[in-house]
Amino acid sequence: MIIPTSVDLLARVQCRWLHRGPHRQTTPIAALAIGLALLLGVSSANSAPPLRIAYVDWSSSVASSHVVCALLNERLEQPCELIETTADEMWRKVAENEADVMLSAWLPDTHADYYAQYGEQLDDLGPNLVGTRTGLVIPATGVGRQTDQRGAHTQPSLDIQSIAQLSEHRQALASRIIGIDPEAGIMTATEQALREYELNGFRLIPGAESTMTASLADAITRNRPIVVTGWVPHWMFGRWSLRFLDDPKGIYGGSGKIHSMARPGLAEDFPAAAILIDRFAWDADSMEQLLLWIHQDRGHDPYAQALRWIRTHPSQVNAWLTEAQ
Repeated sequence: MIIPTSVDLLARVQCRWLHRGPHRQTTPIAALAIGLALLLGVSSANSAPPLRIAYVDWSSSVASSHVVCALLNERLEQPCELIETTADEMWRKVAENEADVMLSAWLPDTHADYYAQYGEQLDDLGPNLVGTRTGLVIPATGVGRQTDQRGAHTQPSLDIQSIAQLSEHRQALASRIIGIDPEAGIMTATEQALREYELNGFRLIPGAESTMTASLADAITRNRPIVVTGWVPHWMFGRWSLRFLDDPKGIYGGSGKIHSMARPGLAEDFPAAAILIDRFAWDADSMEQLLLWIHQDRGHDPYAQALRWIRTHPSQVNAWLTEAQ
């Protein structure tokens, strides 16, 4: 999507005139004049080509992409186009100039294969978030109250510590591990984990992030055992008490980073935007606040939630915009 268009803004002016009420004296001609002036101004500002951000329908990718797009559009007057795609296509599109930048490269482990395939065609702008983790996740406590009347934690429906113990509970888990986008790096790692830990008979169920979290919510409500592919930062760790299963074989790697990757020539074509994107970096706590707002809004308008986050974090935003404006 391209946000917003001059036609949209003209429509907003016309709509505001229609709802000014009986005590307002602005005439239709005056409203039209205001609209035309705004239309001409916005048309001039939006004459530049949009900067294209490729992203995946993961909560972290949605959050980062919408914050940067909102800053480009609202603060730098640089039109922005968000391109939703899959993880493998996100890398390919930026490498082959079908998009200009992505803010969702999970390195060094989760997207290692994509980096090996496309890394030499891209400019690595460095991490925009440090301290990621991926792996297999289970509920850490039982349903309802997280503690009993004595203050002790309630018993989880699946009381294990390691991936290696999953084979003992295959029947209770219906032989399923609930996953996400089949092209995501965490899915490749999980397929490897099934082999390395000899989890014979288990099936990795692909789907969207939303179906994974819906399955998790249902299992927690019913106090049924479940294993999902999980990562931080993610709003679900703020919503429920969850735990990563130990990974003694190191299939999922250790702590990682999310990098911004751009096509060559970005700085020449979009100099101010390139400065912003290069400076853009936040921590998990800052991102998770926006993740929670987007989740509470049921994903209806992540752009509006990004604007809300920008308004409430002026110091951080101004630091990103230094030298870009």
